[in-house]
Amino acid sequence: MSKSGSSSISKVTPKSPSGESLPQFRSSLAYRFTEPVVRVLARTPVTPNALSWSGFILALGAAGIVVLVAGFFDILDGALARRIKKATPFGAVLDATLDRLSEGVILLAILAVYALQPLLLGVLLVGAALITSQLVSYIRARAEAQGLECKVGIFTRAERVVILALGLLLSYFTLALIIALAIIVAFSLVTIIQRVVYVWRQKTAA
Repeated sequence: MSKSGSSSISKVTPKSPSGESLPQFRSSLAYRFTEPVVRVLARTPVTPNALSWSGFILALGAAGIVVLVAGFFDILDGALARRIKKATPFGAVLDATLDRLSEGVILLAILAVYALQPLLLGVLLVGAALITSQLVSYIRARAEAQGLECKVGIFTRAERVVILALGLLLSYFTLALIIALAIIVAFSLVTIIQRVVYVWRQKTAA
C-alpha cells in the first residue's frame, strides 16, 4: 500500500477530544467500565453466551433503564470471553445475532405502539431506524468478511442504545421518543456513509 493511500485512510478516521481514534476511545472507555465486573465474573460459572442471552431477554421488556442494562450486558459478554479465554467464532456470531435481535425487538415494539395510535411519523421513523441501524452493522460485517477493518463511524450500537434509552425514559414528553428516533436515523445515515467511504478508500488505496 502506498504512503499516500495510508494517509488518505487515516484522514477519515474520526478523533475523540483526547486525540484517540473513536474505536480506540470506545475500547478504552468500555475497558474502564467493564474490567472490574469481568474480573468478578471470571471467577464464577457464568459464560459469555449466558450473558448474551441475558442481554437479549432483558431487551424484550425494554423501557429506558432496561435498555441501558441490556446494552451493558452486550459489552460484558465479549469482555468476559476475552478474560477467561473462551472467545470462540460461535460466541461472536451468537453475540452479534442476539444484539441485532434485541435492537429489532425493541424497535418493533415501538412500531406497534405508533401503529395503534396511529402516528404516521412515528411509524416511518421506526422503519427508517430499523433499516439504517441494521445497515451500520451489516456494512462492517461485510467489510470484515473481505478482510477489511471497518470500525469507523460516529454512531455505532452503543450510541444508539443510549439515545433510544433516553427517548424511552423521557417518553412522558410526547416528542422525546420521536426526537430520539430522528437522531438515530440521521446519525446512522452519516455512519453508513462514513463506513462505505472508508471501505472504498481502503480498496482503492490497496
